[in-house]
Parts: sequence; C-alpha cells; structure tokens
Amino acid sequence: MHSASTLLALGLATAVAAHGNHQQQPIEGPLQSLWYNTLPGDGGTQADSVFSGISTFGRLPYQPCLGHSAIQYDIAFIGAPFDTGTSYRPGARFGPSGIRQGSRRLNLYGGYNVPLATNPFNSWATVLDCGDIPVTSYDNTYALRQIEEGHFHLLTRPPATDASKAGPALAGRTLPRLITLGGDHTITLPLLRSINRAYGPVTVIHFDSHLDTWRPKVFGGSPSDVASVNHGTYFYHASQEGLLRNDTNIHAGIRTTLSGPSDYDNDGYCGFQIVEAREIDTIGTAGIIKKILDRVGTTNPVYLSIDIDTLDPAFAPATGTPETGGWTTRELRTIIRGLEDLNLIAADIVEVAPAYDTNAELTTMAAADVLYEVMSIMVKKGPLSKSGIDAPAEL
Repeated sequence: MHSASTLLALGLATAVAAHGNHQQQPIEGPLQSLWYNTLPGDGGTQADSVFSGISTFGRLPYQPCLGHSAIQYDIAFIGAPFDTGTSYRPGARFGPSGIRQGSRRLNLYGGYNVPLATNPFNSWATVLDCGDIPVTSYDNTYALRQIEEGHFHLLTRPPATDASKAGPALAGRTLPRLITLGGDHTITLPLLRSINRAYGPVTVIHFDSHLDTWRPKVFGGSPSDVASVNHGTYFYHASQEGLLRNDTNIHAGIRTTLSGPSDYDNDGYCGFQIVEAREIDTIGTAGIIKKILDRVGTTNPVYLSIDIDTLDPAFAPATGTPETGGWTTRELRTIIRGLEDLNLIAADIVEVAPAYDTNAELTTMAAADVLYEVMSIMVKKGPLSKSGIDAPAEL
C-alpha cells in the first residue's frame, strides 16, 4: 500500500505532466474552425465574433496606407479626426473611432445589401480601412493642410483594379474612391481641395440640416482668416476657390434658422439648390431623389457629403448642432440608395460626436449604415474606369 504522501506526490506529478502535454498540443477540431470560419452561401465573410479584435470599418482589413505608398485599393476608408471648427458642441474628433465601433456588425450575416442587390464586402473591389490622417488640434490652418495632403496622397495612387486604364482624372488615370470619416464639417473644404487637384471642379450633393454656405461675416463674425473657415462657411470658401461645378450642386434635408432671407440668396450665388427637410411630407422619398437627380445629372463626377444631423435627433442625437424635424434613418438610407446611378468619386460623413450618443450607439450605427449604402453604390457601379464621367471643360 502507498502512503498518503506518496499518493499526493504521484497525483501532483500526473497533473504537471498533463498540464505540460496540454500546452504542447495545438488546439484542433471544431474550435479551430470556429476561429476563422466563413459563412455558407455566397457571402464568404468571416464569421468570427464581431465584438472582438481591433475595430475597422465593417471589420475590413486594415493597412497603414499613408505610410506605405505601394498599398493599393479600389475603395478606402480614412479618418479625419478634426473638430476645432465647430460652433456649438465639440467632440467630432472621436467620430472616426465611433463610426468604426458602430459598424462592427455590418457583415455579421455576410454583408449582402438586399435593396441594392450587391455585396460590398465580397465583390470585384479591394476595400480597406486605411486608419486616420494625423491631425493637430492646436493649429486649424495646419490641420486642414494635413487633411488635404493626406487625402490627396491616398486619392492619387493607382487603384487595385484597372490601374492601367485611362480615366477622367489626374493625368488621364483611373483613381480609387475614398470615403472619409469625420470630423466636423470643416474637413470637407480640404477634401474638396484635394478632389479639385485630381478632377477639377466637381458636383456636390450635400445632406445636412444647415446650409454651410454662410459668409464669414455672418457666421462667426470673422475676427481672423483662421476663424473665417469653420463648419458653417466651408462651402462659401469652396465656391470662392472654384472647387464646385457651377449650378449642379444641391443641399438636401435643410431645416435651419437663418440670419435672414439673404442667406438663401447667398446660397444661390454659391451654386446650390435647396431641398427642405419638410418637403418629404408632400413629395416623399421618391420626390427627393428626383429633385437630386434632376439637378446633378448622371454623367458628372459627384462628391457626396453627409452631415449626420440630416437625421432627426431622435435617430442621431450625437452631433455637434442638432436640429429637430429631420429625416428618419430609413428615409435617408432610401434616398441614398436612389442615387445608385450617379458617378460617386468620393464621400464623407461628418459631425458624429460619440460622447453625446446613447449607450445603444444610435448615432454611430446610423452613420455606419448610411456609409454601407454609399459603399454598396460604389461597388455596384464598378471601377471608375467604366463610369463614363464627363471631364470638366476647364481640364
């Protein structure tokens, strides 16, 4: 018979040996397949936990594109964490990370977009999340230059698809598409400057509750040249700089108060037509879509800028300057899908300030879902080499 001390020693030795063997054996069988499984059907999207890992937009592959010029893509997401052009509530510098968090489950079931009959996560296109443009919070002028140069650096490299084919862009080359995560709406000015360097003047579709064409002396008082550029005046500057294609631009969702009727006159001088938010009550989403298409046309290069405050605060409370009486998330997504025939060359979504959101991430999810529609349109349209864009006469 063994003594109690002997049995204890044997037990400990067996446990140690078993533990050592366990560490030496790789985990195999059903657990291994669950780590990086793919969904059945035609989606092919990885089905690992959407709440784990580092957040990228829609859990797309991340690449440090700004640091490596050889990285190629057809569509790239890039953040611009800038919010020192706001007039009311700051916090949109955290918009890029918040939108990525809100996008985590976009391809949970495979990513197929039923209304648009396309899957932006499983298509001809190489789609990446390129991280953020480094932006200083201490010098607005320098920050806007950082955004312009970072965007231009990413915009003007050869795309992953049809890189050698001619297109209506920089030096006749086809370019990739960029989707920028803001940031307050001031960032659209340096983005349009970048676009102008590649394409010349472009048509802009602007979803917002505010005009953002105010003259600096009306909005902000313009105490300095730096202060004159903010999230309420950037389109005024874009017009003055010749970045907009004349008489093809449109606002949609407008419902702001004004300094007076002259604000609308000035808006017309800047080259915009206005669709008021309340018009949806009489003409519906189909009427809104028709107004946009009639104004924009289907052959122009189009830049799409979306302020999340287009949505009513009930659906998107986390924004810098909320205005009641806005559209629902469903209405905005329907209108965006109605633009599928347009030649979208780039887009942004702005004014998402996650600190004001609910615990349910209402605003960041809404922003991510809107960009899912934008990405789907870009993928469904195909490479820009096949878009048939009419180059501006100035080029």
